[in-house]
Amino acid sequence: MRSARRVATLVLAIVLLAAGCLGVGGPVPGEPAHHRARGFANTNPAYERPGFWTRWSFFASRVWSTTVGPRTASFPLEAVDAGALRGNHGAPMVTWVGHSTLLVRLEGVTFLTDPQWSDRASPLGFAGPRRVTPPGVAFEALPPIHFVVISHDHYDHLDLPTVKRLAATHRPRFLVPLGMKAWFTENDIAEVEEVDWWERRPVHGLTVTCVPVQHWSQRSPWDLDRRLWSGWVVAGRDRRFFFAGDTAHYDVFQKVGAQLGPFDLAAVAIGAYRPPRIMRSSHTTPEEALRIFADVRGRRFVAIHWGTLDLADEPLDEPPRRLMAEAQRLGLDGDSVWVMKHGETRSW
Repeated sequence: MRSARRVATLVLAIVLLAAGCLGVGGPVPGEPAHHRARGFANTNPAYERPGFWTRWSFFASRVWSTTVGPRTASFPLEAVDAGALRGNHGAPMVTWVGHSTLLVRLEGVTFLTDPQWSDRASPLGFAGPRRVTPPGVAFEALPPIHFVVISHDHYDHLDLPTVKRLAATHRPRFLVPLGMKAWFTENDIAEVEEVDWWERRPVHGLTVTCVPVQHWSQRSPWDLDRRLWSGWVVAGRDRRFFFAGDTAHYDVFQKVGAQLGPFDLAAVAIGAYRPPRIMRSSHTTPEEALRIFADVRGRRFVAIHWGTLDLADEPLDEPPRRLMAEAQRLGLDGDSVWVMKHGETRSW
């Protein structure tokens, strides 16, 4: 165990050190503001990435804590009606599988957001964030999946075993931000389409739009910010769905709401916000998540990115408590702000 901890810490130190020595270069003349010569950048003038030693100390401490004394949780799971999931009903529905994975049905089309069914979200099989709650839907119980949206390349959002299994069993189209198609191709997944911010694609009669968020990307020591990060909008004839992926709050969401809203359902992350020195530039607190909800002109809010993987320092059960306290302060009721059980399905 002690040697495994040392190896994990060493690997993460090398990753962070190498990342700190690499860069994406400057702006590209004639290209959008977020494009760089060797990757991508956030465009919020207030964005500031945490310093190298701040990041290193945090990740090293997280590897240590999740290996030596992993936390546990006991969140309720909803019994899943596999027959109902597979039925081709016309009513829009959403099921929270866990973390940022939602199973969504709209106009008879079924899609997934950031699918993650693995036990860990890590490049290391023996260390890194581990599930504290199992998937709310067994992979075998999934209905046919028509397409999948991926917000960015972090291991808790882009899980190789899961996407390979989806590609083999469901053959969906994967819609991904710029720079990510090569990764899928290297892993023998061909049905992939890259999309830039504000670009849209027709998919099975729905319109899917890639939208800006504030985050970052990295899967190895050599690819910091080489792939873009995004949120997604899925619009049908009379329903609109917004998926924020991972992001900090900034004024771009007012533009998303004005151009593509209002949204009947908005899925926004409420977890992984402590310590602020690490998280504030790329994640939202529960209170900030509700600011995004207001900015995009949402009608119903579904909380994601909490209670599934042990990613940060806040108590595992704190995010929904803070969310509902803020919702009450804002005069929002339980019909408009949803804290779902793992496996729970609701109509929207």
